[in-house]
Amino acid sequence: MKEVGAVIGGEGNGGVIYPELHYGRDALVGTALFLTYLAKRKMKVSELRATYPDYFISKNKISLKPDMPVQELFAKVRAAYSEFPILDIDGLKIDFPDGWVQLRTSNTEPIIRIYAESTTMEKANAYAKEVIDLLK
Repeated sequence: MKEVGAVIGGEGNGGVIYPELHYGRDALVGTALFLTYLAKRKMKVSELRATYPDYFISKNKISLKPDMPVQELFAKVRAAYSEFPILDIDGLKIDFPDGWVQLRTSNTEPIIRIYAESTTMEKANAYAKEVIDLLK
């Protein structure tokens, strides 16, 4: 964030980072920014939500055994989805026309998290299941 001069940042779990105050995750700052936005726009949360498209997320994980070759598994996934844009900055993210799947090893547990998002819950679950089946 410092390198690119980001105005705001955070994580998918809701942790907000607002560099104007400090570079730590701060839920209270996130809440204050959100409420300030609503107050300035004179909107209800439901009205703001209605301005965004519907997307659904499927959160999954698989356990890693000590001898599992994670990079080889990621290479297998990369090869299977080579016709789609793939980003490997933080794990492996595959972009589909109507969603995405991200695989990422945990820094604290012996697992790979597999998150998928799409326009329906069924599609998100299907994307995740497809990748999980490929990893097994």
